[in-house]
Amino acid sequence: MEKPSDTYKTLSKPSEEILFKEKKSKFFGYAFPIQSEEEVKPIIEQLRKKHHTAGHVCYAWQLGTEQLNYRANDDGEPNNSAGLPIYGQIQSFEVTNILVAVARIFGGTKLGVGGLISAYKTGAQLALENSNIIEKIIQVQFEVFFEYADMDKIMRIIKQEQLSIVSQKMELDCTIVISVRKNDKEKIFNIFSEIHTIKIKKL
Repeated sequence: MEKPSDTYKTLSKPSEEILFKEKKSKFFGYAFPIQSEEEVKPIIEQLRKKHHTAGHVCYAWQLGTEQLNYRANDDGEPNNSAGLPIYGQIQSFEVTNILVAVARIFGGTKLGVGGLISAYKTGAQLALENSNIIEKIIQVQFEVFFEYADMDKIMRIIKQEQLSIVSQKMELDCTIVISVRKNDKEKIFNIFSEIHTIKIKKL
């Protein structure tokens, strides 16, 4: 049986600004990598300052790898005409830990709900097409407790299995936090569990 994927796609850095025009309305699209919901508000406020003549700064974000958390915001546009089309592009590009925003400067001609849906979707799509999308590995962390005498054994395993050390406290009783690829977690847990003088637990 194939292992479930333990990778996800996100952005390496914020995208360049893109401009899409529809019936003289201007749509400025952006994509940002984010790690928490707290980052969303300051970014949106920054965009409002940058495009102070924009009537709407609509956006959608998604966080998480297994448990997905997302929001879509129409910012005063007709219901579901802006935030959801933007979110649809996040799903289409299969990216997470991301915020996509589209600022609209009205050009004098109403687009109607269908026109808005299409324009916000295109703004989001262009922003994502102009982004540097990368693949990251989902990591799991373990805490390993051992006595100083077992240091060599522990370090040998870490080296052999090419594990990352997140933090370490080396005294008579040592504690080390390691980062393990999600699909390898059972294997690594079992390797350490076989050494009776140490304790390991998942964080």
